[in-house]
Amino acid sequence: MSDIDMTPSVVLVLAIGVLFAAGVYLLLERSLTRVLLGFILLGNGANLLFLVAGGRAGGAPLVGTTPEDEMSDPLVQAMVLTAIVITLGFTAFVLAMAYRSWQLHGHDEVQDDLEDRRVARQAARNAPAFEDLDTEESGQTLDDEAAQVRDETDADGDGVTDRRLDDEGRR
Repeated sequence: MSDIDMTPSVVLVLAIGVLFAAGVYLLLERSLTRVLLGFILLGNGANLLFLVAGGRAGGAPLVGTTPEDEMSDPLVQAMVLTAIVITLGFTAFVLAMAYRSWQLHGHDEVQDDLEDRRVARQAARNAPAFEDLDTEESGQTLDDEAAQVRDETDADGDGVTDRRLDDEGRR
């Protein structure tokens, strides 16, 4: 076995860190172009991480032409090639989305979904205040309170159930 140092260089580790940090920062932006650049940087950082984690460079991994202790690991190379293909496919997809957004709106900014905002407002309105929870006893049984609870599946739309769900009502 050869005495080649397998510790990664500090420059490579810093490059991986910078690529990951810049990639994550750009992924959190609203512009699809910046998201695309962030994903590319993140993919390149992952590829570099795979190569550094794969160990030292060596000879071609062909049996019979290179001694076993001098061969490089072919799995790392296969994983990096696969990651490059995945990154290329995702890049083409996001590039097409950004181009279509530019055609339709004149910009590639990702807008908030109106339905998400509406659901968030509705949830905030329906959320009980902390002071209202378990502060006073109503004197009703749990079945009586359950009969008064709003039911989203109610067909007539008033939102209040008109029957009790006890053993007789389920049959």
